[in-house]
Amino acid sequence: MLISMPQMLQVAKKNHFAVGAFNVSSSMLMRAVAEEAESTKTPAIIAIHPDELKFVTDEFISYVLTRIYTSPIPFVLHLDHGSSLSDIEWAVHAGFNSVMIDGSKLPYKENIDLVKHVVSLMHPIGVAVEGELGTIGDTGNSIEGGATKIIYTKPDQAVDFISSTGADSLAVAIGTAHGIYPPNFKPELQMNILREIVERTDIPLVLHGGSANPDEEIAQAVKTGIQKINISSDIKHTFYKKCREILSDQEVREPNQIYPECIAATRKTIRQKMQLFNSLGKSSCYYTN
Repeated sequence: MLISMPQMLQVAKKNHFAVGAFNVSSSMLMRAVAEEAESTKTPAIIAIHPDELKFVTDEFISYVLTRIYTSPIPFVLHLDHGSSLSDIEWAVHAGFNSVMIDGSKLPYKENIDLVKHVVSLMHPIGVAVEGELGTIGDTGNSIEGGATKIIYTKPDQAVDFISSTGADSLAVAIGTAHGIYPPNFKPELQMNILREIVERTDIPLVLHGGSANPDEEIAQAVKTGIQKINISSDIKHTFYKKCREILSDQEVREPNQIYPECIAATRKTIRQKMQLFNSLGKSSCYYTN
């Protein structure tokens, strides 16, 4: 079933878990997320970046929505890192019920003005809006991009940003980066920044660049007050690693011979993330709230 992002994340906030937002850019990745969510009775967010949307086309979104509508599990369909009004309009016309407008690389006042404008357009038609304050790092190997220098979210600005824009959720920068981290690089999340933001704000908070971070730090971020965590590179890495193994080991060409094992491997990664986020089996929370 399709539910709103505010409902998805407010329930998560009340029950102390985070919902995984999994980037899907093929029907196989979509199957992996949907099947694992249904098997474990776990809520999930289907995220698609504008570049991914351009690749999969609007027809793919029709399939995604059909899959969501016929499922008993709570889902949200979310545009990840929209950077312009045209991105937002395209997604809404395709059927997304949640969008992110990413003005994080703009000057602070311009970021506020952009998000506020998008909120004024989206809220009357029932579409939720996520903003971002601070910058997420860029490892150079993800579609989501990022910044060469991480700018941490300032708690004072977070309070002002939320009040000024009316955004439904806020992506905060506490030291993560998009993509898979290079060898020997160990990210360290700034939990002190997150704690202060949690103490001073009341809307759901989002962590981008959730792939490849130490499990203990992600778990701590959830306990501290993150309600949505974006995962893209980890599931794609798992899927194509298994795909390469199969293709290097035998001469096969039929999709039904190649992809079932890839989907199964990806589901294991998805389940591990769901467990880490404390969301495993939490669909029941949406039937009683």
